[in-house]
Amino acid sequence: MRKRTKARECALQVLYQIDITRKECDYCLKDFWQAKTEADDSIREFASQLVKGVVDNQKKIDGVISGYATNWNIDRMAVVDRNILRLASFELLFLKDIPPKVSINEAVDIAKKYGDKDSGKFVNGILDKIAKEEVVAQKKD
Repeated sequence: MRKRTKARECALQVLYQIDITRKECDYCLKDFWQAKTEADDSIREFASQLVKGVVDNQKKIDGVISGYATNWNIDRMAVVDRNILRLASFELLFLKDIPPKVSINEAVDIAKKYGDKDSGKFVNGILDKIAKEEVVAQKKD
């Protein structure tokens, strides 16, 4: 498994922990990395960047997701799907060095692995809309 893919999976696990326990980001990251001793520095760095980026920008990210998730309240989404969407949306909206196609494909693969049978389609549909409208609009600015 590629390092960035592994980092995204680690970030998802930390975001899931934050979402479920309502504990602070730094506490959950520290707790996670203590248990995950085999992860190298590049995985830890990228995963931590993703987690902190999602937490720091969660209000904006959730607003964007809610705008494209027609008939879905973000609080009613499956916890895994919600956090995959947050993770990938952070990449799409804030990490300009990652091509949107990569962020979406990685998120869909993670959704298929960790979500239910329809998670991949659900995640793909929302992220595709975000990429087509939000990312394109940012490029015009």
